[in-house]
Amino acid sequence: MTAAIVIIGAGGHGRETLDVVEACNAVADVYEFKGFCALDADEELLRRREATLLGTSDVLRDLDAGYVIGIGTSEVRRDIDEQVTGYGRTALTLVHPAASLGSDLRLAPGVVLAAGARATTNVELGRHTHLNVNAVVSHDCVVGDYVTMSPGVLVNGNATLGEGVFLGTGAVVLPGRSVGAWAKIGAGAVVTQDVPAGQTVVGVPARPAAS
Repeated sequence: MTAAIVIIGAGGHGRETLDVVEACNAVADVYEFKGFCALDADEELLRRREATLLGTSDVLRDLDAGYVIGIGTSEVRRDIDEQVTGYGRTALTLVHPAASLGSDLRLAPGVVLAAGARATTNVELGRHTHLNVNAVVSHDCVVGDYVTMSPGVLVNGNATLGEGVFLGTGAVVLPGRSVGAWAKIGAGAVVTQDVPAGQTVVGVPARPAAS
């Protein structure tokens, strides 16, 4: 039996999320894709994907479907999740067939793992956390809700990432480090020390960004 699914967000990240849905369906008929919810979208790009723009996320008041949020901004995912959960809809978890999953994983509703993403053993991923292409989370990591890992991110073992953390492309978190809620790690940065909540760090080793 297939599950009806809607993707909220129809930009590049949303269309990449549709790639995950389609890849899952190529292995087994899992999802019935209803369409995108968004304020606006490139109609030509959606046409080329044979996808429908349903309207804004308000359509989920009445549409009986699960949802994922195909939006890269953590704060926006949090706000939309609160809204749509209030409509009584269920967040689904998407794992690309080319992702790699280890043992004893805890994947919260709304998690999306793109192609090449890897989570090893005893890893916890919070609600609506996204691992983009080739992002890796190693053993015994705890990752909070609404975390965004850009392509090529590497989070080493025993690290802790708070709610809403953003990691830019190719960022590295060394073993045992802690990154506080809503902190931002710049592309290519290497986190060698704990990062306080709300701080933006860049560089190698990662240091607070100049104001």
